[in-house]
Amino acid sequence: MVNRLATAISPYLRSHADNPVDWREWGPGAFADAAERDVPVFLSIGYSTCHWCHVMARESFSDPDIAAVLNAGFVSIKIDREEYPSVDASYLAQAAAFTGQLGWPLSVFTTPGGVAFHAGTYFPPEPIQGHPSFRQVLDAVQDAWIHRRTEVMQNAAAIGEAVAASIVPDGGTLPGPAELDAAVARLAAHEDLQYGGLGGAPKFPVAPVLAFLLATTDALGTRTLERMAATPLRDPVEGGFFRYATKRDWSDPHYERMLYDNALLLDTYTTAWADDGTREWARDAADGIAGFLRSVMQLSTGGFASAQDSESTIDGIRSEGGYYAADAVDRELLEPPALDEKVLAGWNGLAIAALARASVVFDRADWLESARWAADYLLENHIDRDGRLIRASVAERRSAARATLEDYGMLADGLLVLSSATGEPAYAIAGRSLVDDILAAGAAAGGSAVFTEPGGGDPVLAGHGLTVAGDPSEGAYPSGISASAQAAWRLHLLTGRRDYLDAARTALEPLAELAVANPVSFGAALTLMRRLTSASVQLVVVSPDDSVNEALPDSIRRKLTDVTAVVTEQQAREFASAGFDLFRGRTTRNGARAAYLCEDFVCQVPTEV
Repeated sequence: MVNRLATAISPYLRSHADNPVDWREWGPGAFADAAERDVPVFLSIGYSTCHWCHVMARESFSDPDIAAVLNAGFVSIKIDREEYPSVDASYLAQAAAFTGQLGWPLSVFTTPGGVAFHAGTYFPPEPIQGHPSFRQVLDAVQDAWIHRRTEVMQNAAAIGEAVAASIVPDGGTLPGPAELDAAVARLAAHEDLQYGGLGGAPKFPVAPVLAFLLATTDALGTRTLERMAATPLRDPVEGGFFRYATKRDWSDPHYERMLYDNALLLDTYTTAWADDGTREWARDAADGIAGFLRSVMQLSTGGFASAQDSESTIDGIRSEGGYYAADAVDRELLEPPALDEKVLAGWNGLAIAALARASVVFDRADWLESARWAADYLLENHIDRDGRLIRASVAERRSAARATLEDYGMLADGLLVLSSATGEPAYAIAGRSLVDDILAAGAAAGGSAVFTEPGGGDPVLAGHGLTVAGDPSEGAYPSGISASAQAAWRLHLLTGRRDYLDAARTALEPLAELAVANPVSFGAALTLMRRLTSASVQLVVVSPDDSVNEALPDSIRRKLTDVTAVVTEQQAREFASAGFDLFRGRTTRNGARAAYLCEDFVCQVPTEV
């Protein structure tokens, strides 16, 4: 058997390379082979830090008898959901027809045409409490494929038609203050008054929702952040937050640590401290997260790993959470859980933005250098010859997966924030180019979508008619629509161009009703909707060209704004000449550093700072 996964880009796929299952990577060839052999396709979708993915790999995919059944009667495809999020989204939508308990590993059986006819998540090696074993599932699927083919194909056709008919809402208007207050009230109704946070177990940090609550100055966001910082969800040694807690009191965490969670939480804790400099718990949490990002997650290339595993090996035995249970001294003696060293453009954009903004607020030049290092890696390794963005890389090897809308939006926004913190127009120009690309692709597509990935979505899904319309809802991080709209909005604040503002508004207007009714699923969208319906605050600090890097006053660093830019006079001229009109005419005052505080581009008399 050919080992097809040994050279895969994804660390998750490579971890399955030694399975006796004849795994294939996602691509048209696997489906063509299934058609030629007249067998169904088994899709196994997961990710490197997924605990139950590891469990199923040990129990079933390493079993020679199970592998023999899969190899004889199926074409098996292993998929990293983080590398191919659009594939994951399509099959999650299809799997919903078979199970209400969606998650990972996602186990899907499809026709050679790629349409699901049975699905589930984790299947145990033996029957448990009414749940069939994986072997029983395989036998049942084979029996249906051989003896009830007509019924299988009819069910698959119905599911395929439902996926093809999926649409994103159209029309609508942005919510006003009353609607936004109603969204806050809906969130407050779910507050856990005893332990903090929203809802019961399992309990997630939902950083986009916390950012929305902070933007509305609602005390719920601050209470949640303060309580969360003092719970087992936060690693007291290395500072990062775990993905979620399995218990209502934030205990017994699911120990994987995700880049997106920690990047977004860094930004929320930065906001909490900027709003009130007496909140030492916010400063401490932000410092811990930034330290975790820089010391654990940042790779030798400069890019950030996508996640750190929940499991590690202690005394020769795989342990979930054992590493994190050790104190600082004992932890030094243990091998840390592995990193998923896959660098994702969008998630790196979140980290770049958070570190860049926090570097200004907390006066940390080292944090800014980490953000710059990551951005330079992305710009060098994630743009192809045709100028298109690349979603994923590992050790400078590029994935074949196409960049998604979230990649364009998140990375563009990160570059724009970084340019404001460094005073370097090149980052803003690169961010603007990414936004222009998705706007142009949206216009060329001729549909209702404002933003579209250049080159379209995944070609295999498109070939089978299984592309799911962009999902506007959010969970742990912003949707592609929200991220792209935020980047366009930030570009408006830097350039003064109305078309960017109109794009952001038009993209979010269809989501307004859904977002207000379901705020826990639309935190980032609601935050931006509030900004789009409020006056924008811009702050530009201009220093003499020959000045040394003097620290900014606390009142300037902690000023809550929509854009804070720190530049020299020469950099201000370069920004202005590149089309960023916020910087036009910005000079020092009497040869001293000057601060321009503006509201919707109308600026107060500059003050010396």
